[in-house]
Formats: sequence, structure tokens, C-alpha cells
Amino acid sequence: MSEIVKTTEELVEPILREKGLELVDVEYVKEGKNWFLRVYIDKEGGVDIDECGTVSEQLGDKLDQRDPIKGAYFLEVSSPGVERPLKTKADFEKNVGNNVYVKLYEPINGDKEYEGTLTEFTGETATIAYKVKTREKQAEIPYEKIAKARLAVAL
Repeated sequence: MSEIVKTTEELVEPILREKGLELVDVEYVKEGKNWFLRVYIDKEGGVDIDECGTVSEQLGDKLDQRDPIKGAYFLEVSSPGVERPLKTKADFEKNVGNNVYVKLYEPINGDKEYEGTLTEFTGETATIAYKVKTREKQAEIPYEKIAKARLAVAL
């Protein structure tokens, strides 16, 4: 499966560069009986349905030519939404000051999940300010211990 994701990334990157868009994520997943190839794209201010449609058409043509997937699948190109994943160090740097949710490979201070404001990112450590009941706390999380991260909507 990772070969499919890698090939899709290689095929979509030139399309996105030409249109001033960025690749957020690619996933190839089975849901029920069906396989889905999902490509999440974004740009400053967000993407619209026409941009997603254009990328989908061009990527679909390239995938048909290269044919990396044997069998039927659905191609979906969309925005990552408000809870976009943070995949790279650059994603963390761009989102200092925003609310984030972070899941860790192993616990820090007894917790494997944190949600709060990303107050600082040094390239090696993410600092998250969060609340436990009414008390303000801070966690310094080494980047290599982060399993998954995304923006989080603050309620």
C-alpha cells in the first residue's frame, strides 16, 4: 500500500506545484468492500471545489497511464478541513499559536494525548499549553515521540 501512496505523491506534486497548491496527505484505505485513494490538498485561504475537481481529473489521467493500483478504487481529492493533519516540522512551525491535538508513541508525564495551544516549536520540541480542570499546564514534547498530530477546533 505504501507504494501506491508514494506513486500518487510523485504524480500529484507537479500538478499541485503548477497550481500553487500544497499536498497535505495521501491515504489508500479500504472501507467496507471499497478501496479509496484520498488526496488532501490545501493553500493559504483554503481550496475550492473547482480546484479539487481539476486536480482530480489531471491526477486520474496520470494514474490511468501509470496504473499503480490493480482493481477498482475511488479517487477523492479534497481539502483536509479545519482539523488538518500536521505531518512535517514545517506544518508545526506554521501553526504555532493554534490549537492542536497530539498523540504520542509513549506517555510523557503519564499522558499519551495532549490538546492545547502550540506555543512553541524549536524543530525538535513542541511546547503545548493545556488545561487540567482550571490549572494551566505546559508539556514539552520531543518531535520524534509524536505519532499523530492535527489542528483541533477549540470549543
